[in-house]
Formats: sequence, C-alpha cells, structure tokens
Amino acid sequence: MRDIQAGQFDVREDSRGSSFRALGAGDAESSTGLALPVSERVRATRGPAYSPPKKESSASIAPPMRVLAWPIDPANPYTVSLYSNMGPGVRVDEFSATRLIHAYRVWHIHWPESLLNIRNPAMAAFKMAGFLTAIDLVRMRGGKVIWTVHNLQAHDALHPVLEAWFWRRFIPRVDGVISLSETALALAQEKFARLRSLPAVVIPHGHYRENYRLYTGDARADLGIPADARVVLFFGEVRRYKNVEALVRAFRGVGDRNVVLLIAGRPKDPALAENLRKEAPRDTRVRLNLQFIAREQVARYFAAADLVVLPYRQILNSGAALLALSFSRPVLVPDLGSMANLRDDFGTGWVRTFAGEIDTPTLEDALGWAAQPRPSVCPMPENYRWESIRTQTLRFYAEVLRGA
Repeated sequence: MRDIQAGQFDVREDSRGSSFRALGAGDAESSTGLALPVSERVRATRGPAYSPPKKESSASIAPPMRVLAWPIDPANPYTVSLYSNMGPGVRVDEFSATRLIHAYRVWHIHWPESLLNIRNPAMAAFKMAGFLTAIDLVRMRGGKVIWTVHNLQAHDALHPVLEAWFWRRFIPRVDGVISLSETALALAQEKFARLRSLPAVVIPHGHYRENYRLYTGDARADLGIPADARVVLFFGEVRRYKNVEALVRAFRGVGDRNVVLLIAGRPKDPALAENLRKEAPRDTRVRLNLQFIAREQVARYFAAADLVVLPYRQILNSGAALLALSFSRPVLVPDLGSMANLRDDFGTGWVRTFAGEIDTPTLEDALGWAAQPRPSVCPMPENYRWESIRTQTLRFYAEVLRGA
C-alpha cells in the first residue's frame, strides 16, 4: 500500500483502487474517557448547585456527507484538486464495487463515456452494464447521481450503436448536472432533452498552478532547441480527433525558418504514431517526442514554448488549454465547444480562436499575435480557482439533495 498526502486528504492506493477521505475531527485522538480534574470531582460532590459539563454524545455529532466519486486518478490533477480539502463535513471515496456496501448521499461521475473507448465491444458492453447497475444500487439507497459534463460523446467513436444505447440509459439516471461552461451546458441540454428539467450549474475547470512547479532550468537547451527560435507547442495525448497531422501539414508552409514545432505526448494509436514519424522528417523544424511526459517534465515543455496550439476537430472543454494558461502561455484553439467562453474569460490577449481547419495562414497570424507584449503571468479569474470551485460544488450537492 502507498500513502500519498494530498492537502487534507489521505490517499491510499491498494489492489482495490484509491480512496480519498477528508480528514475530520474523528481522525484526531479521542478525548473520551478522561477523568475530571480533582477539583472538579470535589465540586461535583457538593450537591445540585454544580452541574459538570455534559459530554457530547456521538449521536449528536452529524456524520460527514459521504460522496462516491469516479474516477479519482492521482495522475489527473483535475480530480485530485477537486476533491482535496473539501472540509471535515465531507468524506469522498473513489468508486469500487466493494464500496457499494455503504450508503452514499452523492455519486459524482466524470467521463462516463470513457467506457466506450474500450476496443472490445463485448467488454465495453459488460463494463457499461455493470456501471449502470452500480448507479441503480446507489440510487435505490437514496443517493443522487451528479454528472460533470466533460464530453458529449466518446472521442474515438468505436461503438456508435453501443454508445447510443448507453446514453439512452445513463441520462435517465442523472439527478443533477455540472457543466464547465455556459456553452457546454446549452449543448448538453440540446443533445439530451431530459437534462433541461434537472438542477444544473456552471462551474469552470480549475487551473493547474498548484500542481506543477515552474521550470527553472534552460528549457530550450535541455530540449535541443535554439535559444532564438520561436516555438509552437502541441502538448497532450495524441489522438485522431486532436488533428495533429493537419497541424504538421499546416506548419510546413510557415515561411519563417526560425520556428520550431514541438509535439509532445503519447499517441494512443500506433498507426497514428507511424504517420507522424513519416510526416515529421519532411521538415527539419518539426520535433517529435511521442511518449508519456512525466509530471516533473511537463513544465519544461511549456517553458520552451511561445505559443500553444490545439488544432482539434472536435472539442467541448479542454484541460490542455487550461494547462497552457496556467503556465502563462498564449493558446490557439478552434472556435468550437466552450472555447469562446474561455476566450471571453481570459481575454483575447491569452486565448485566440480560429474557424475551420488549421492552416498555414492561421498559424502565421497566431505567431504574430503570440509575439505581442503581454504580462509575464496570465491573470487567473476567481471562478477558476479551486477554493471557489469546491465551494460551488458542495453548494450544488446540497441543492440536489434538497430536491430529493
């Protein structure tokens, strides 16, 4: 077993998964069983004029609200940041089948569509059926299901018939909806009409500044990039919908020979990785690092970048865009999903959107935009701070529970 301290959370990992529990008063040493001091015992024998202090019975102490969450991944700063420090009145556990013996007030679900990324259709169907059954067990015991809408479809679109079946059964089991933006909420309610009648709230995706240390070395020297070059960075898992091949093709047309395109992230599809390895040598300015980037190395890539480009074909929300802004790097994103909301919140000096497919003129214009003067640190709006996000999340839990 490995213990990881995450703020006021005790994170324990074992063969059954991870559990996150807010540390509260019940974890401190118990004070019960201590005798009264001698002077107090003497006064207590003198008659009814003195009433010794009454001990508070355990029955009068409100138990913490139990929250089941899925997933909680120590490698994912979003979920760790959300569930850390939620206060002594809340206990958060990561979902596992063995925890269903407990009654939970709330099951908070993220990325349910990830089950549809399982390539074997029989295994995907089996996992989804078990997931829906687990939801039914929680709801039968009075629990409420809250869905944070990160995506409206599975990115890889491996099982379209199975996916339609899943959404028809998942949506009726939802009791409340958290959206990361106003646009995303409107799109979710448009796609799934039943959501319009449910409690809903907009709570943005939080920043990552507390999760990564700034890089203090010479990032470009470490990555073998000339100090005077301008660097365009794509960062994150390389998947087909992220359109990285189109970014490489568009970059080849950029006239400035002192610009470098750096692609950092592990491809999910070996065929996609092979295509990129064939494309990259056609332009010596393209640098590939097609592997998982360890957390301690993330800051190095952003420290080397002048501009972050996310050329996705489809997008609702983007943790990668928030990561770039957390490192105070301007970011170019498609005008899709909630990216216009992100631009409005952070300003056009930090977020630039484009329409249609990524192309050479769009990249060259963005490089000129990124070179414009701006503050060294991107201002972080208050509603993107985790303290605010946790408070709003707990308030929404209470709202959904009041409507029970």
